[in-house]
Amino acid sequence: MNPSFELGRIAGIRIGVNWSWLVVFALITWSLAVAVFPARNPGLSDGTYVGMALVAAVVFFASLLAHELGHAFQARREGMEIDGITLWLFGGVARFKGMFPSAGAEFRIAIAGPLVSLALGIAFVLAAVFLDLRPEVDGVVAWLGYINLLLLAFNLLPALPLDGGRILRSALWGVRRDFATATRLAAGVGRAFGFAFIAGGIGLAIFTDTVSGIWFAFIGWFLLVAAGSEARYLAVRDAFDGLRVRDLMVSDPATVDAGVSIGRFMDDVVWSRRHTTYPVVEGGVAVGLLPFRRVAEVPRGEWDDHTVSERMLPRSEVPVLAEDDKLVDALVELSDGIGRGLVLDEENRLVGFLSISDLLRALELGGLRRRV
Repeated sequence: MNPSFELGRIAGIRIGVNWSWLVVFALITWSLAVAVFPARNPGLSDGTYVGMALVAAVVFFASLLAHELGHAFQARREGMEIDGITLWLFGGVARFKGMFPSAGAEFRIAIAGPLVSLALGIAFVLAAVFLDLRPEVDGVVAWLGYINLLLLAFNLLPALPLDGGRILRSALWGVRRDFATATRLAAGVGRAFGFAFIAGGIGLAIFTDTVSGIWFAFIGWFLLVAAGSEARYLAVRDAFDGLRVRDLMVSDPATVDAGVSIGRFMDDVVWSRRHTTYPVVEGGVAVGLLPFRRVAEVPRGEWDDHTVSERMLPRSEVPVLAEDDKLVDALVELSDGIGRGLVLDEENRLVGFLSISDLLRALELGGLRRRV
């Protein structure tokens, strides 16, 4: 799940938000303000209900973030790299680089998030029961305890990619000593839960509660799609098994100096080596990437007034790869954003260039060879 914009960093981990999160935030706030809190805490003003709803929604998503940080911090302890955390329609997702080092590591990473939710849920419930809180505060705290425990129960369903599904896969992996088989079995369970949720949702929508039925069916659809994604990732991992970035990268890409004008770039580079994207260097060090579409946005009469550095994407916004990176990890990296990456050595010198189209073409050719 790609972030639409970045909120910042916590302990060096990028925190992003997908646009779908804004929709859910608005829906949760609205439902709490007009239905949940008026029913549970009658007699308060409309403005109070809106304030309660806003506070509850913010703390709720902070709880989801804490859940994902639990996964991320444990993954770090297991030696894994964290690409970031994204809040989206169904809560949050922590993105890891590379494969889980062992079945035990996946179990510990998977269980870390639910343990955070359990601690938060219990803390909120105890606060609502034993503390003498104002009615509006008590209503928010009690709902936060209920919702954290409810989401904990849902997350522990043994359906990949939920935490319970990852716990199931880690157990199967540990018993069978085969990650691929464990993934297929856990993804199959995830699909079964998906179909069950869809069937239950349709039944609810027809016979009792239309809104709840639609949500159940939507969750089932999500489980089906996500389980399919896990299975496809496994197929890609098998196709790229043993291959590294160096095996597919362009070793001598056309480059452009950051300080030259757009006009000079067009005359000296584009006419002889036409590509959609060009690595940008300065003093032998890669500093960014220049998509040709950003050059095309400059009027022809102003080419000599703009330099490449003004139009390029800085290296901080570009995927950076190493020659020894696994191709399957590179595919995940390039799937976010512009689909192009710089291959650099330890001194940030450019040694190659890789695009997602190269990877997809290799996958297609590999599939053709298997069919032949």
